[in-house]
Amino acid sequence: MIQAHATARYVRTSAQKAGLVLELIRGKDVNRALATLRFTKKSVAGDIAKLLRSAIANAQQRDGFSGDVDRLFVSACYANQGPSQKRVRPAPMGRAFRVLKRTAHLTVQVSERAEKMPVAAAAGDAAPTRRPRTGAKKKTAPVGAVKNVKK
Repeated sequence: MIQAHATARYVRTSAQKAGLVLELIRGKDVNRALATLRFTKKSVAGDIAKLLRSAIANAQQRDGFSGDVDRLFVSACYANQGPSQKRVRPAPMGRAFRVLKRTAHLTVQVSERAEKMPVAAAAGDAAPTRRPRTGAKKKTAPVGAVKNVKK
């Protein structure tokens, strides 16, 4: 199973905002993840799409890659906090407020799905057997309880 990753460092967004978009593509196959990123209305989605394409290209260059990009899926993706740039913004009465311009380190890892082995169905088994349902049991009145009887 081939694994490859790509990392974008010092991306000018917060790790929390990037994590929201990365959560959308985690576990999906790469074509569906790229389609999801294309229609996501977050500015960091373009950076993540570029990063995902880089991870796919890295996987294609690995020895032992089958050549089928459709078998790749996003196995892991995360955003770590990078260094913050500190800036000063003027405030009323001669004071100054501090502005943090955050950065993030984005990582996307893709893996190749295992090849599915065709399962030959036995001639006698047309449908798999199902377990009986175990739902909630009916409530019964405790022994010795008196029902409300109108007299």
